[in-house]
Amino acid sequence: MRYAERLSFKGCWWGALAAWLALAGGWAGAAESGPAASGGATLADVAVLDLAAAKRIAVAGSPNLAAAVERVRQAEERVRQARAAYWPFVDAGGSTVRTELSNNAARSRLAAERSLNLNPTVASADPETLYRAELAAGWTIFDGFRRWFENARVRFGELENRSALDEARRLLLLSVAGGYYAAQLAREDLTIARADEAFNLRQSEEARARRRAGSGSLSDVLNFEVQVNAARSAINDAERQYTLARIGLAVLMGLPEAMIPETLELAALPTESASDLVLPEADSLIGFAENHRPDLMESLYRLQQSTAGIGVARSDFFPGLSLQGSLDGLREDNGRFEGDDFGNSIGVYMTYNLFAGGATRARVAEARAGAREAERTLAALRITVVSEVREALANLQASQRELRLQQQNAALVQQNRDLVEKEYAAGQASLVRLNEAQRNLTQARGRLALARVALRQSWERLEAATGRNLLDSAAAHPGGMR
Repeated sequence: MRYAERLSFKGCWWGALAAWLALAGGWAGAAESGPAASGGATLADVAVLDLAAAKRIAVAGSPNLAAAVERVRQAEERVRQARAAYWPFVDAGGSTVRTELSNNAARSRLAAERSLNLNPTVASADPETLYRAELAAGWTIFDGFRRWFENARVRFGELENRSALDEARRLLLLSVAGGYYAAQLAREDLTIARADEAFNLRQSEEARARRRAGSGSLSDVLNFEVQVNAARSAINDAERQYTLARIGLAVLMGLPEAMIPETLELAALPTESASDLVLPEADSLIGFAENHRPDLMESLYRLQQSTAGIGVARSDFFPGLSLQGSLDGLREDNGRFEGDDFGNSIGVYMTYNLFAGGATRARVAEARAGAREAERTLAALRITVVSEVREALANLQASQRELRLQQQNAALVQQNRDLVEKEYAAGQASLVRLNEAQRNLTQARGRLALARVALRQSWERLEAATGRNLLDSAAAHPGGMR
């Protein structure tokens, strides 16, 4: 159902009833079955932690999602409560009352009984005990369509809570992706720092060998030792960042210890494919988001609740008709009821409010104002969703361009460093030039790693902006929408 079609009935108070009748069959099964189980994925199920596994574990273990599931279950029970209004009610009651009269009241009763020539066996006792038993039943025949609209309202409330659960899941998946790629970036930085250390260690060994052979200087040896220490400092910082990123990812995954075991490695950052560098078409993504973003659906169902609330308020303009009956038993002295102790009554009752000081009209006006507010809120949210999709596309396009640029730059800097290294070994380039070339290579590798991770994150943000990260295929593969 397209966005415009979903709003086509907003101006008619009968629309909520029609929508409820349509939804009652279509979503009844979902309401009865309850929220889908998360599957119970754990770290024990994975050998290498990739993004899809991290998302599954996060959805299964998130306390916030579990709380949202319970809110959905509460909404389901409210639907059942509203349905109960269609059924008759049956109440049973009973009482035992012991009454002891005052002296004056007892004398007055005795005088009255004597005037009626009642003998002592017929006269009432003092004190006396009365036993009552009652069975009452009633059924609302007509209530101005209140039950219909109330059922529609709670049904839309259930759907709103389901959409809120999906929205929490959407944001959680986006956060997990961000935490996962932050850990991968820290690991890439660690790899780059170790490569820098290895290069300078090799150069340091060669400088010592040249000095021992009499063709090298102490300053070259000391220079490379300084560079090794600088690389080790970068390694130390990268290890710290990697540890912190793993802790943050563990928190997002809902792990009670807030820690991913050190023996569990993250999957390698995948190589970019041709489809990763193709920009999707904006209109189709916006159309998908308008029909699938859970926060947009949540706002839509809130509007439909408000529309149904107009019908609930208008029901007070109609008369109420109900059928009621009762079976009443009364017995003195003991509670052993017999058939002669019971009487019964049955009747049809109608109530119609003639004047309430304008309260009903004010409630209808309030409900209509609430529906208009919900409509405008939905319109504003739609603009926000469209802007998020367009911003995500712009960021993706920039990330694609940046990756191409950094790939080219890293290749050039690598080639330059290799040439300078050969020239330095041949005595044709200075030590300063080699240090600069190696530093440029380390920085270029870092920028390339950042660009690769940024591209992955841009795809995740785009999928979250459209709501596609909720699909199984998109959750299992970051490029599922391509």
